[in-house]
Amino acid sequence: MRIPRLGPRGEGWVALQVLLMIGIVAGALLPPRWPDAIEDELAPLGLALAVVGGVIALWAGFVLGHALTPFSRPRGEGVIERGPYRFVRHPMYAGGILFFVGISLLATVASFVLALVLAFVWGLKAEVEEAALAEQFLEYETYRQRVRYRFVPDVF
Repeated sequence: MRIPRLGPRGEGWVALQVLLMIGIVAGALLPPRWPDAIEDELAPLGLALAVVGGVIALWAGFVLGHALTPFSRPRGEGVIERGPYRFVRHPMYAGGILFFVGISLLATVASFVLALVLAFVWGLKAEVEEAALAEQFLEYETYRQRVRYRFVPDVF
């Protein structure tokens, strides 16, 4: 099954992810809240995930430099293989998933569900990006074989 590009540069993917991010933050205002029995335990976990995820995403963005783009069409002169890109192919998404799951654990069940949907969307968008990277950069396939995992080293 081929995943659609959703626009020449992937504009549809960007719109979808922005709507989901807004929904995660706005979801904090919607019921249901986390049950009282686990809300206090979720708060430190959520904060830790949000901080770690934010650091990973910022690191990945810094390493990308001028190649950073929200679109699924690559920009730049080659494959980035330093920093967090030595360990996983999509550290920006991995960090973003940790960040938004963390935020959602501080918010509500509705936010958490939307964070899971965002993770799924980023998984699909990563596939579209990888096809575009392989099309644009011959060395991407070698990189993909060397760095086998998309989001979590030795897991996925």
